[in-house]
Amino acid sequence: MEINHLGHSCFKITGKNLTVVTDPYDHPKIGKKMPKVEAAVVTVSHQHKDHNYKEGVKGDFLLLDSPGEYEVKESFFQGIDSYHDDSKGEERGHNTIFTMEIDGISICHLGDLGTDLDNEQLEKVDGIDILMIPVGGTYTIDSKIAVKVINNIGPKIVIPMHYKDAGTDLPIDPVDKFIKEIGEQPETLDKLKITKKDLPEEMRVVVLKS
Repeated sequence: MEINHLGHSCFKITGKNLTVVTDPYDHPKIGKKMPKVEAAVVTVSHQHKDHNYKEGVKGDFLLLDSPGEYEVKESFFQGIDSYHDDSKGEERGHNTIFTMEIDGISICHLGDLGTDLDNEQLEKVDGIDILMIPVGGTYTIDSKIAVKVINNIGPKIVIPMHYKDAGTDLPIDPVDKFIKEIGEQPETLDKLKITKKDLPEEMRVVVLKS
């Protein structure tokens, strides 16, 4: 499996049988244009322009944008309802967390999660190998809550997302604040190539260049 960060909360996940794109974006404040990409599955956590630009993805893909269970080309997906804020959705509505099992590796993309996870949600993400988690605050959980969520889930690899990057004109924190909060020395990679047998025993924090 290969994971590329295309910017913001958008990743391209390439497995043996399919390619997934998460939260494609089209928003001038991101500071970059989303690269051309093709996919078999596109996941959209919520209907904001920096997360739902499905028109930017090529291919006859399956769009997943709501809670439910799905199977595509021997890969399994689950959408889990959550909130985009800590007021039960009164400020920014709902958010869909997506878990996926591809090539025997389980991945969780938390979307624009705006609050801590409850016990029911934690049960559904139990045993996750790779966690993609927002850390920028303002519109999502901040670095402190992100670390709490990570500790509750216990993934093998953590990939931060939705933080202030070069050219980003959004009132969110840079990734450095999260790195300081979690207290782990991250690996900075152009892309993550991994197989099931490569998964570490101790948690790794991986910052992917976009």
